Amino acid sequence: MNAKKKYRKTLTACYLGFVTQAICANFAPLLFLTFHNSYGISFSSLALISAVFFFTQLLVDLICAKIVDFIGYRTCVVAAEVTSGIGLAGLAFIPELTPSPFAGIIISVIIYAIGSGLTEVLVSPIVEACPFENKEGTMSLLHSFYCWGSVGVILGSTIFFALVGIENWRILAVIWSVIPLYNIYNFATCPIEQLVEDGESMTIGQLCKTRLFWLFIVLMVCAGSSEIAMSQWASAFVESALHISKTVGDLLGPCLFAICMGISRVLYGKYGEKVDLTIFMAGSGIMCLACYLVAGLATVPALGLVGCALCGFTVGIMWPGSISISSRVLPKGGTAMFALLALAGDLGGTVGPAIVGNVSQSAGDNLQAGVLAGIGFPVVLVICVLAVRKKYRG
Repeated sequence: MNAKKKYRKTLTACYLGFVTQAICANFAPLLFLTFHNSYGISFSSLALISAVFFFTQLLVDLICAKIVDFIGYRTCVVAAEVTSGIGLAGLAFIPELTPSPFAGIIISVIIYAIGSGLTEVLVSPIVEACPFENKEGTMSLLHSFYCWGSVGVILGSTIFFALVGIENWRILAVIWSVIPLYNIYNFATCPIEQLVEDGESMTIGQLCKTRLFWLFIVLMVCAGSSEIAMSQWASAFVESALHISKTVGDLLGPCLFAICMGISRVLYGKYGEKVDLTIFMAGSGIMCLACYLVAGLATVPALGLVGCALCGFTVGIMWPGSISISSRVLPKGGTAMFALLALAGDLGGTVGPAIVGNVSQSAGDNLQAGVLAGIGFPVVLVICVLAVRKKYRG
């Protein structure tokens, strides 16, 4: 209890860090049609916005593996909030100040993607370094705030646009930027412990020579693919299957997916101490496979929606669980391990949706066929989890 009380501010800062990351990832895509109509930006160019966001995150993940330990966690995580806030606020102003509005949007996206990438690498080890008893549960609860942030930005933006008008989206961009700008103070003043003592962290070379580490990399790729392949296509999948508007599709698709994922992480955070993490993850992987099959094969649209939503519940433990298992098995992995795991997760989050999209296009724009192609991700994840369980029990 004393540890929780002492590090409550640290937890709050990390919770808001993940909320900020969710805003960075989900706000701009809600404005794609507005950018198209207001600035005349083509849909092919708009697709580059998400690509630039995730590519920037990948670069930051890679760079963090080498520099964070030298600069320090506090300086880097404060920089994450600064760049996130500036990038989100800049989205309201920079496009108007540049010769090309699209260039201004890309500049803003790169700025807040740097913050998002830093957050992704730093927040998990900051919490892992705190002296909590149930670290797996605490990690799962931490990652649930990304889900609640996603729900919040989708619902909040939808309500704002309905009441104030989507033409006033710049005001909302500034409002969302207040969260990371406020969180600068939290990270600047909260207690932050060292994950590994100086000189004891494994180097990238040492990690690469460790066989289990590569198993964790594959695990993270599959976790990212299983989660993001469905979440990224959820809105389009629901719209095409149920023939409904984009607004309702956003609420029934990615929003419902995020709610189910958040519930899963909260439940594990509260009761996970009583459950073996590897068994829970293997079971989640099997259920995830079932959800992909239901969504991909269902002839009744409503049943496909259920498969899509419940998939959020099944993938909830995959990302934080993979991090927790890696930390337990390789306690001296340090910042380099967390950065490379984040890189692997982002790689999976890039590859997974691309496979679904390409298969859908090859099948004559049949999204169900694309979703069905995603069944390989949870299958490989289950194999990896069982392999880890066989090699390491504890």
